[in-house]
Amino acid sequence: MSEAELRITEIFHSLQGETSTTGLPTVFVRLTGCPLRCGYCDTAYAFEGGHKMALSEIIAKVADYGANCVTVTGGEPLAQPQCIELLEKLCDQGYRVSLETSGAMPIADVDKRVFKIVDLKTPGSGEVSKNLYDNVDYFLPHDEVKFVICDRQDYDWTCMKVDELGLQDRVAEVLYSPSQGQLSPRQLAEWILDDKLNVRMQLQTHKYIWGDQPGH
Repeated sequence: MSEAELRITEIFHSLQGETSTTGLPTVFVRLTGCPLRCGYCDTAYAFEGGHKMALSEIIAKVADYGANCVTVTGGEPLAQPQCIELLEKLCDQGYRVSLETSGAMPIADVDKRVFKIVDLKTPGSGEVSKNLYDNVDYFLPHDEVKFVICDRQDYDWTCMKVDELGLQDRVAEVLYSPSQGQLSPRQLAEWILDDKLNVRMQLQTHKYIWGDQPGH
């Protein structure tokens, strides 16, 4: 039987810019392809192209960087079914493995050792209808849920969804992110503080260091 392959846009070593592991050296494996077209997407270059790599090649490339953390991202990584096997093999190698997924693809088969970062889509994304809320049943206590917030409507919708889905009792972190260029970080911070929310606001730290350069 031939070895499974995935279409890869890039594999690179950087500092984690988001989530509760912000600042940690991390190897990013960016898979090619995404069924969504969010209005604020900053990785449209990963929608197509890329090159095929065998699982063993990917594992070897990751090992070259010597980091303890690996993030599998996209695009939408789960759009490639072989991603499930990649996640399992990375966990078997002893890495702290996180998966950045849109929440538009089923997560039931993701290895339970993986830290899932599920980006539920807000109305401002233009893709709110793609959210698979059945995925909530597969959230684990170490997982994190992220909302990219474009405006006050998105903020109010997010607060409603956090309560409706009981997210703060299901996952380790609920992440509120301002959409860059659409909502100022200060405005989002003030709303969170005014409403006395117990959520984590996050900024994309990597963009403050390297800007919008691919591969960071």
